[in-house]
This record gives sequence, structure tokens and C-alpha cells, in this order.
Amino acid sequence: MNVVIIGCGVVGAAIAYELSQVSGLNVTVFDKQPPAQASTGAALGVLVGVISHKVKGKAWRLRQASIQRYETLIPELEALTGRTIPFNRQGILSLCLEAENLAGWESLVEIRHSQGWQLEIWDKAKLKSICPQVDHPQVIGAVYSPQDRQLDPTALTLALVEAAQQKGVNFQFGVNVLGIGTPENCKCNSIETTAGKFLADWVIISAGLGSTALTAQLNQKIDIRPVLGQALQVSLGHLLGNPDFQPAINGNDVHIVPIGGGDYWIGATVEFPTDSDEIPANQELLESVRQQAIAFCPELATAKIVRTWSGLRPRPEGRPAPVIGELPGLNNVLLATGHYRNGVLLAPATATMIREKVISH
Repeated sequence: MNVVIIGCGVVGAAIAYELSQVSGLNVTVFDKQPPAQASTGAALGVLVGVISHKVKGKAWRLRQASIQRYETLIPELEALTGRTIPFNRQGILSLCLEAENLAGWESLVEIRHSQGWQLEIWDKAKLKSICPQVDHPQVIGAVYSPQDRQLDPTALTLALVEAAQQKGVNFQFGVNVLGIGTPENCKCNSIETTAGKFLADWVIISAGLGSTALTAQLNQKIDIRPVLGQALQVSLGHLLGNPDFQPAINGNDVHIVPIGGGDYWIGATVEFPTDSDEIPANQELLESVRQQAIAFCPELATAKIVRTWSGLRPRPEGRPAPVIGELPGLNNVLLATGHYRNGVLLAPATATMIREKVISH
């Protein structure tokens, strides 16, 4: 059975790896760019799962499934490929500001305990003793999530691609998908590319922002809009606070992510398009994110900026993210797209959902 995957960000790569383990599938992945470009290459890889405020329904099920899967997936991929995937197992620390409602956090702690997960609320004194680098007058404490994680999205994606290749998946990079064949009997049987025509029993669209044009060709336009995110890497030359405890820290939607050697990622902005889909990167917004990080951890003021980068996140218009499932009216076209700010977090659970749809037919 021929399966075609369009798009090889972290979601497409995760689906390819998941399907590579199903016997009898002939999987081909197309992307006009090398893997892990676009939104994957710009992501910070902070896996906001247990500490998220999603507590039930699909939004929580996907998060929980992914957080669980990552614990086995990372060592599995490292063993298969010999690659190292930076995977921070020291949790996420979310700073609480004066204006925040701690009662909301207390009820989340109870819900998570009932679901079998840990969350801790730290007062200011405990925060100061464990993370002395945090020094901000309005920080009244923190919520610590020891079971959440952070990873390097590019390293993860490249490992997924290599592991899938080992299991026989054919990756075609630098190839444009020109069109999806005219549907017959509620099925699309082929796709046209710059590398020729390919027969398809299944077409999986995981092309992020490119999904809009592909679905429009099938008269089922899924409207996905770009949201720009900018981030930066700084080098401090030493670790913040306790060298043996380096969680990802966030506060006021700003992430401070340790990546080793006294370097940190800081991000990310959230910038919406104006009338067109063009979003020029706003340097002032990126600087305000840096200043917010410095306000939380004053030592970062002396860190030098090593690089800055940006990427466009795919956000579905008028419907919740992500978009996973069948394209209406077609029996063999599946969508796995529009993950907005949670592509890395939800990639494993998305891949599992797609695999179940493919093998259940």
C-alpha cells in the first residue's frame, strides 16, 4: 500500500517513523525544503504538557499521550541512529506573578494528582533557595512540573528521518508537490510532483502553512494562517543558578531554555499578520522578550547574543489547533497540520492517530 506524506517538519517526520513500523506500507515523504525547516527549525521544544491548563478532552489526551511517548521515543531513536537528541528531563518551572490566581494552580495540582501526574507549588522562599537566579520583585512563587520536558526539535526531526529511512521510508527533499490527482470515487489516487507522478493509496498532508493550497485544490480549503515567532540564543559562559538543576523556566509566556555550556534560548514572540500574510519581524518585540527574561534572571543582562532566528507557526483560522483527521468527502486524504505552537509537543500523539486511521481502513 502506497502512503504519501507531504511535509517533513517534526509532524511529518514523526508520522513517517510511526508508519515505517507497519508492515506492508510503502511510505514516501515529499518536502520542497530539507527536513526541520520552517516552524520546526524555529521552535524551542518546550513540551508544555502536565503544566498546561488543558485537563480533559482531546487537547489533554494528545498532550498526555505525547509526554508519555517521548520517554520511550528519545532513547529508541538514539539507539537506532547513534545520534544524540538533547532532552532536558529537569522539568518546567513556571513563574507566578503577583496578579496571578494561585487558586487556579492549586486546583490544577489536584487534578493532575488524580490523573497520576506531579505538580508542585513553590512559595517565594523555596523558589529562591532552589533557583537563586530568579530575582524579580513581582514573582511570588512558581509551579514546578518535574515530568514535563524540553528537547531540540531539529535534532529530533533529523533522528526521526534517519530512523524512518533505516526502516525503508523514501524521503524526497527539494521536491515540490504540484498537485493532488483528481478525486475518483471519493479517493485521490496519485500526486504530481517535480520528480514525477506517484501513485497513492493514502495521502497525508502535514505541510503546515503549505496545507492551505493543497486542500484548496481539492475544494476543501483548510485555512491556515502564519503567526511569526522570533527567538534568540545567548551565551552567558556559565550556568544560571544551581548547575545541577537546569529546568526550562517560563514566565509571562517568555521561555528561558538551558541548552548546555552556559547557553540559553530565549523566546518567543507571537506576531500576527496584518492585512496580508506578510509579517515583518519586529525587532522591538524580540528585544522586549529579552528584557523580560533579564527581568526574571538579571544575570542574563551580561549574556551576549549568539544568534537570532524566526519562523512561521501554522495557526488554523476559525477552528481549534491542530487539524488531525480525514479531509471531508475523501476517504484516503488525512490531515495532520495546523499545530500552531504545539507541533513538537503533539507530534508523537499525532503520528499515533494517523497510524491508527491508516491501519483501521
